[in-house]
Amino acid sequence: GAGGGGGGRAPARRAMAEPLRRRLPLLPLLLLAAGGLRAAERSGGSSSAMEELATEKEAEESHRQDSVSLLTFILLLTLTILTIWLFKHRRVRFLHETGLAMIYGLIVGVILRYGTPSTSGHDKPFSCSQEDRPFTTLLVNVSGKFFEYTLKGEISPGKIHNVEQNDMLRKVTFDPEVFFNILLPPIIFHAGYSLKKRHFFRNLGSILAYAFLGTAVSCFIIGNLMYGVVKLMKLVGQLSDKFYYTDCLLFGAIISATDPVTVLAIFNELHADVDLYAVLFGESVLNDAVAIVLSSSIVAYQPTGENTHAFDAAAFFKSVGVFLGIFSGSFMMGAVTGVVTFTKLHCFPLLETALFFLMSWSTFLLAEACGFTGVVAVLFCGITQAHYTYNNLSVESRSRTKQLFEVLHFLAENFIFSYMGLALFTFQKHIFSPVFIIGAFVAIFLGRAAHIYPLSFLLNLGRRHKISWSFQHMMMFSGLRGAMAFALAIRDTATYSHQMMFSTTLLIVFFTVWIVGGGTTPMLSWLNIRVGVDPDQDPPPTNDNSAQRNRTKQESAWLFRLWYSFDHNYLKPILTHSGPPLTTTLPSWCGLIARCLTSPQVYDNQEQLREEDSDFILNDGDLTVTYGDTTITANGSSGPHTATTNLDSRRTKSSSEEALERDLGAADHEVTSRGTRMLQLSCSAAAALSLKRGT
Repeated sequence: GAGGGGGGRAPARRAMAEPLRRRLPLLPLLLLAAGGLRAAERSGGSSSAMEELATEKEAEESHRQDSVSLLTFILLLTLTILTIWLFKHRRVRFLHETGLAMIYGLIVGVILRYGTPSTSGHDKPFSCSQEDRPFTTLLVNVSGKFFEYTLKGEISPGKIHNVEQNDMLRKVTFDPEVFFNILLPPIIFHAGYSLKKRHFFRNLGSILAYAFLGTAVSCFIIGNLMYGVVKLMKLVGQLSDKFYYTDCLLFGAIISATDPVTVLAIFNELHADVDLYAVLFGESVLNDAVAIVLSSSIVAYQPTGENTHAFDAAAFFKSVGVFLGIFSGSFMMGAVTGVVTFTKLHCFPLLETALFFLMSWSTFLLAEACGFTGVVAVLFCGITQAHYTYNNLSVESRSRTKQLFEVLHFLAENFIFSYMGLALFTFQKHIFSPVFIIGAFVAIFLGRAAHIYPLSFLLNLGRRHKISWSFQHMMMFSGLRGAMAFALAIRDTATYSHQMMFSTTLLIVFFTVWIVGGGTTPMLSWLNIRVGVDPDQDPPPTNDNSAQRNRTKQESAWLFRLWYSFDHNYLKPILTHSGPPLTTTLPSWCGLIARCLTSPQVYDNQEQLREEDSDFILNDGDLTVTYGDTTITANGSSGPHTATTNLDSRRTKSSSEEALERDLGAADHEVTSRGTRMLQLSCSAAAALSLKRGT
């Protein structure tokens, strides 16, 4: 029994041991696996730490490159300013500051393009054939970690291996929105804020004709000529992608934006003819606004048929409606924002200046956010604020705002021109076509001539002061292209046609700024245009004093005179501290409303506030003294006494007519000459008194 029992237990033990032996070899594997996991965790932790360290180094390197790129532009501006000082000291006028900035930008662009090595080569194309459109932001899963990528733009298949590998060149290539939202607003606002209203409104009709009709004519002439050039390029096999008629019109709108900053600066230095300066300045200011709205209207042109680039009457009239709607809406937004910019912080000029600055800049962004054009809005905001808000600022804030926007305008403009020179070598999507470039130069010349000479002929039919042939030739010569054309062209470079338009626009800006800007002084001499004239004074008086006194009054547009009467009598007393009290202009039954709306300072200021570009000095004919039967005027003439003197007749004039003559400078004279005239008046009166006593 015992043996049997022992033998029975032995098989049982063997049966239990077999599974144990089969499991024993797994223990070393489990131990190795556990050790491997711990080793993997340790190696994974070390690799993660290495990745974080590499990421920190890349962030630090990116920060350093950002600092170097900004320092590059600051050094460019510094070098430009020092060279400008040298040129002004040596009285060099063959090259303007904007041309200098472009030359320095070209030099730095060459250095960055050919003097710095490529620092990255990790670009690898991935296929997303399942998607039919690009995404603005992509989240890419790389080994379990998600990375965010943003859309930079389209790259043609032929240039897939020519993507920029130099991080430094990528850093100095700015987003086009930087130009529109940061650099353009101070340039455009300064143009409106520093506008000389006297000479502007004297030539208002001509300026509006050149800015609106001229820009539209130039756009369509250039667009149609360039469409013929594109057809020629397709015929000779130099067109490698699509180029539609609407693209040609868009190029016409972009390149029609004139920017004669070089010519105007030389005019200002030489004190060229004030009317020529006013027409050129006014045309360039409004021309930029018209060009950008016109380009928006062309982009909005969308025919309803299968061919989205064929002519469609409905789409055409829709584009016209878009043009009128955008322009009028932007104009109203800018004017209203400028009117409601109230500042009651006279005791704190710093806060007052800061509030004025922020309100001005927010006008541009508000218009863009509402679907309008910020350029138009900020332009008319500047004009409105110069007319109303400027009078309400403290003396210190007036000086600060003028200087602040002048400095911002100077820096922003030279920054853009420096970037133009840089972009010739750093921009990666250049397409230079010799046929298109030559055709563009011919088209802009013909487009400029086609609206300067015919419009001048039509305007001279109704102008008392004719636009001479020398003025017309100078205006034709002064059609430079600059910051606005560049900003419009660089805003959209996604397609083949837009890339070609941008490259051509860049070359046109270079040529006009260097060649045309440098030839301004010789052209003035060749055309015998007078220089050495104070832009704040009228031409020398003629023998007909009454005609000279009413020159501005007669040449001002009747619509402007109608508006000015309403503005002087009703708007200025409400919005500023100048103008007659509403109690004297409104009916008597509106006395309560008039007292509530009139600023208290209007009653305190017996003498109206003078604007910077106005001079409230009476005409020589207005200064008369009567003694007995003799009337003495300021010019020393005397005559028999009449029942009504000039001083009495002045009282019969309406206050708005007096203000119009004063504000528009119908008889502006230097302040220092007032004492001389009054002395002459006193001497004449004394002589007449002695003569009377002697008789």
